[in-house]
Amino acid sequence: QVHLVESGGGLVQPGGSLRLSCAASGNIFSISAMGWYRQAPGKQREYVATITSGDSANYADSAKGRFTISRDNAKNTVYLQMNSLKPEDTAVYYCKCFTNFGTEYWGQGTQVTVSS
Repeated sequence: QVHLVESGGGLVQPGGSLRLSCAASGNIFSISAMGWYRQAPGKQREYVATITSGDSANYADSAKGRFTISRDNAKNTVYLQMNSLKPEDTAVYYCKCFTNFGTEYWGQGTQVTVSS
């Protein structure tokens, strides 16, 4: 089993930046990829970005050019650097991991609010 804890959310003005962190613990050696998803009020959860164990990254169109996903294997942590934030980026951001056993785990989420 893998336990994920997100941090780094908060209130930021439009055009600002935030860096989210997701720390993994437990059976971390089974993790094949990690990613970020978000859910805005009244909307379905949506994909933001993923990164594989080989550091191959993919992004949703809404995140390309503004967000960067990265991972620090020594700290068992994945990051999401978010720049040029817009009000429509307001959501609860969730970390997710995929394991070699075909299982998936979610973190509890961290709130990001973009508002002036």
